[in-house]
Amino acid sequence: MTRTAADIGAGLLPVREPRLIRAGERIHVIGAAGAGASAAALLAQAAGAVVSGCDAGGPSPYSVALEAAAIPLAWAHDPAHVRGDPPPDRLAVTKALTAVAPDHPELAAAAELGIPIEPWQQVIADVAVGRTLVAVAGTHGKSTTAGWLTHVLAAAGLDPAAFVGALLPVSITGRAAATARQGQGGVFVVEADEYAGNFDAYRPAIAILTNVEWDHPDVFADRGAVIDVFESWLRHGVADRGGTMPAATAGGAAGVPATTAPALVANINDPGVEQLLAGLGDWPAEIVLTALIEQDAGPERPTLEQLWRAARASGQRRLLAARIVDTDPDGTTIELFGLEPETVFGSDRGASGFGRASAGRPERVPPVGLEVRLPSAGRHNVANALCVAGAAMLLGLPAQQVIEGLTSFEGIGRRLERKGEALGVVVYDDYGHHPTAIRETLGALRQREPGRRLWAVYEPLTFHRTAALLDDFADVLALADGVAIADIWPGRDTDRTVTSSAALADAIRRRRGDPVVATGSVEATADWLAREVRAGDAVLVMGGGRSYRIGELLLDALQRRAPGASGTA
Repeated sequence: MTRTAADIGAGLLPVREPRLIRAGERIHVIGAAGAGASAAALLAQAAGAVVSGCDAGGPSPYSVALEAAAIPLAWAHDPAHVRGDPPPDRLAVTKALTAVAPDHPELAAAAELGIPIEPWQQVIADVAVGRTLVAVAGTHGKSTTAGWLTHVLAAAGLDPAAFVGALLPVSITGRAAATARQGQGGVFVVEADEYAGNFDAYRPAIAILTNVEWDHPDVFADRGAVIDVFESWLRHGVADRGGTMPAATAGGAAGVPATTAPALVANINDPGVEQLLAGLGDWPAEIVLTALIEQDAGPERPTLEQLWRAARASGQRRLLAARIVDTDPDGTTIELFGLEPETVFGSDRGASGFGRASAGRPERVPPVGLEVRLPSAGRHNVANALCVAGAAMLLGLPAQQVIEGLTSFEGIGRRLERKGEALGVVVYDDYGHHPTAIRETLGALRQREPGRRLWAVYEPLTFHRTAALLDDFADVLALADGVAIADIWPGRDTDRTVTSSAALADAIRRRRGDPVVATGSVEATADWLAREVRAGDAVLVMGGGRSYRIGELLLDALQRRAPGASGTA
């Protein structure tokens, strides 16, 4: 049984048109140690608001940046945070909070005092007013793509602002690692999440569509329901704007056309995106199609030339494609087609950076490719890179700056993040919590660490997702050489009887045999792994919740056993 966005956001004000944050506006953020809420707090403060926050869960990796910015934080909820003198002008919260905790003391106090309660996404949308908003949407790859695009734009000197749902390194933020970049340029990059209408506040000038797949089974009955929400968001953005797309602002967005519809960058390798585009056949703005051309895709998949001609025939569509030339532990070499103006559709380059064939002059089909060395591993990251390049080109970046940004990206937090090595065991951490993401991440780690025994360590994220996709989870986790399943992180779940970690472990064991173990808590999982792993192993920890602690605790345990370590004989 699914719930509606209205059910989940009960008690919140409806989405409204974004407005500028007033200097001195008082904003109190509940759940401020979360990935998104912490970004809202940082960006609101940078926009001139007076920000405070609280989180009963205590400090997190995301709260470090808030403390560095001297934002007052309390590690408990208290109506006094709302009843102060003066009280906050509004509260910003995680949308699900009102459904999970309708009697939350601060929410109750705000309702009594008539203080507006809005999702933190509305704060981020308000901060973006007056800038060219690039929204990165999709079931998977949002954080990597948004972080990579932010890096490309920053490296090109555009000083973008951004919200990304993963920690951006200091090299991108210019200050403490955070989920926000407080740039002053004319472009704002935002990770746009589809869950329960979380992206409804955003009115993008450019929307990136990485993929569309069934997830969040508590709100979406099937993939068709997910596609419908994406289409509704894009079309409502056009209707609600009621004017033309923002013109280029300081920092540059010279290529964005003047239209009420956002330009799209769409990964057409993904069946869900293909179906979404079919419903947008009358789309009035430019669409950049991206495609990874597989060498062994079979006759049912179109060739580069076929894709190129189809995009050319549509008039409003362009193509950016790539072939994988080589892979090794240090990265992926691709041949990239469509980036250089003279090889796109002739030598007459449009303002968007995409050329059009000159009258009477033949176009090149297929176009000439450029060899580009990506520092990332995995096919999925080639797809992400293509989306980044498409958006950067729409924003007017020349090809050389795009390539420089693609090749110098160091990654973001919890996306195949190498945490360290001890006693010959290398440990990686990743946010993967969907079967597709897990499959692609396992493949990427095989590329990074060839020849090692690979452990998949998974803390399932929510009972309802685990139950709905249990067979799919079992199929992909069985691809590892050994599997540990920690206790399920319930998140917003109220029904914890629908499945269990033991049920998932049993399903995996039926597919591959041992070693597959339901290991218990995060701490117990790290302890069990410390006894089982050996030199030459690679451990990939995945999931939401507290899964990030598993890798840290495992490395600590292994380092304590290392020769010469304090306390060892």
